Amino acid sequence: MASTTIEVLIEGGKATAAPPLGPALGPMGVNIGQVVNDINNKTASFKGMQVPVKVIINDKTKEYDIKVGTPPASALIKKEAELKKGSGNPEKDLVGELIIEQVIKIAKMKEDDLSGVDLKQKVKEILGTCNSMGVKVEDTRAVETIKKVDNGDFDKEISEEKTEVSEEEKKKLEEERKRLAQEVEAKRVQLEAKAKKILEDNKDKSIEDIRKIMDESDIPVGIINKLAPRTGEKKK
Repeated sequence: MASTTIEVLIEGGKATAAPPLGPALGPMGVNIGQVVNDINNKTASFKGMQVPVKVIINDKTKEYDIKVGTPPASALIKKEAELKKGSGNPEKDLVGELIIEQVIKIAKMKEDDLSGVDLKQKVKEILGTCNSMGVKVEDTRAVETIKKVDNGDFDKEISEEKTEVSEEEKKKLEEERKRLAQEVEAKRVQLEAKAKKILEDNKDKSIEDIRKIMDESDIPVGIINKLAPRTGEKKK
């Protein structure tokens, strides 16, 4: 049977008949309200995240099937870690923490999109993404957690596909997230003060020279752009 596939990106649980979904469904002769409700039911667990959705419609019977993809691994990591964004400098600044059960959960959600041959390899892929976002796992940098996975430290959890997180563990993770946020903010204030001093001590030099001095002093590019924007750039 011939079918038509409509692909859209919607926020989990918040599909509406407005564009882009409504106008695409309009000519297809399906119950738009029902399709919207079905999509929202299927994507409710992805609240706050953009989710790829396919609506496959039988051209003759008008019956339809909904296929829900998964958000990027980075979005799932942010949700599990309760973060708005990853670290701007993951080599130096950690912004959140997960435990191995949460990593297993994400790996299972993304298993069709990951290249690993088994769950253990897929877990390592998610850990790699955690590392690039400045999210530590099991109280250590994710790159070190990968080594622990290789050593078999989490074989039991992975083989049993454990994904549950206790309330006590959630509380500890939240406390650590707050501590890391305070640490990052204190470091930002310190670096910004250092950058301001460089700016004051070198006010007779060109902006490019000042930017170079700041860069050599390990001032993050965000602070450099804020305090010493190039000609034509506005201070942020």
